[in-house]
Amino acid sequence: MTQAPARPRAARRQHDREIVMLAVPAFGALVAEPLFVMADSAIVGHLGTAQLAGLGVASALLMTAVSVFVFLAYATTAAVARRVGAGDLPSAIRQGMDGIWLALLLGGLVVAAVLPTAPALVELFGASDTAAPYATTYLRISTLGIPAMLIVLAATGVLRGLQNTRTPLYVAIAGFVANGVLNVALVYGAGLGIAGSAWGTVIAQCGMAVVYLVVVVRGARRHGASLRPDAAGIRASARAGVPLLVRTLSLRAILMIATAVAARLGDSDIAAHQIVLSLWSLLAFALDAIAIAGQAIIGRYLGAGDVRGAREACRRMVEWGIAVGVVLGVLVVLARPVFLPLFTGDPTVKSVALPALLLVALSQPICGIVFVLDGVLMGAGDGPYLAWAMLLTLAVFTPAALLVPALGGGLTALWATMTLMMSVRMLTLWLRTRSGHWIVTGAAR
Repeated sequence: MTQAPARPRAARRQHDREIVMLAVPAFGALVAEPLFVMADSAIVGHLGTAQLAGLGVASALLMTAVSVFVFLAYATTAAVARRVGAGDLPSAIRQGMDGIWLALLLGGLVVAAVLPTAPALVELFGASDTAAPYATTYLRISTLGIPAMLIVLAATGVLRGLQNTRTPLYVAIAGFVANGVLNVALVYGAGLGIAGSAWGTVIAQCGMAVVYLVVVVRGARRHGASLRPDAAGIRASARAGVPLLVRTLSLRAILMIATAVAARLGDSDIAAHQIVLSLWSLLAFALDAIAIAGQAIIGRYLGAGDVRGAREACRRMVEWGIAVGVVLGVLVVLARPVFLPLFTGDPTVKSVALPALLLVALSQPICGIVFVLDGVLMGAGDGPYLAWAMLLTLAVFTPAALLVPALGGGLTALWATMTLMMSVRMLTLWLRTRSGHWIVTGAAR
């Protein structure tokens, strides 16, 4: 009888090691991406206000375009991890190559669409007459790097599926350093201005893509996997990605609606909303790292046919999500006197942001559960359910958010609807994981 608890304790320790080994490097790689934009902003900001404003508009457009295709990483991670669990490494890498070929195809289409329409897109985003030329220049040049950015997404998914999050971290750090050096050299050394910043970023992104391709190609040759594009495999990757695309677009719509509602509440509210949203997004990186670990681990267990292992891993990751959410919530409460002055000295904005920040702090355990279960279902390849669940969440959130200004509510009420949104997501994801319908074993779902 004394030996009975050994298996659960041993299993928990094993899951803890795997979660830490995958999540910590994943967090570093996730944080590196927004640092690219921050570095560009710091360098371009010294050129002038119009240049910085132009960069802001162009960066928003580029980040929106790339974030739409994040499914390239998610879907590829799940598909590759399943085949790893099934012990079929050649098939896993072959599946990863299909995702990379899809990324290259989509990247070419985006370049073809954005290059001729760049001025119109900049105007649509409301760039001023002085900022528009700079925004157009940066957008046109940076668009050339989108295929590389999408290849990086897909290749990152391949390595995550292979249970390797360290290489993406190293590549992200190297890319960040190269981006900074190239920006300084081209903007100031070569005197290219904002165009130099764009070219520096494109070169850094292409370099990252090349490194990823070298790693994946070496793996393919080592295991005898074909590198040629396979139409059926590319179509399968696209089909797996469509539901995740719907999920991502629904989430983007929620964030856009929230920002639009905040803008209607007044200048102080929209300023405070941007501060709170920036913190909410930063906290999401920490929780998303656990979700990424979930994608890789769950996919591997299901591919191996280990239902018990998948359930135990899911349970343990939920516990991690709750614990990390509690810690993050406490940190937000403790750091609020320091955090707010970093963004504003306006006492009105501070007073509006404070109660919303407290709501964000209280909701972090809920967010922890949501991110983890999202990752679990992605790892299981349960994309269609995630799409429908996110559409339902959007349907609940939209009228609630639009009622905030109509009923005379302020920013705190708006962030209460954001908490409602996360609660609906938690309910839909919990019901799905409890049902067990996500558990489909085998090398392919």
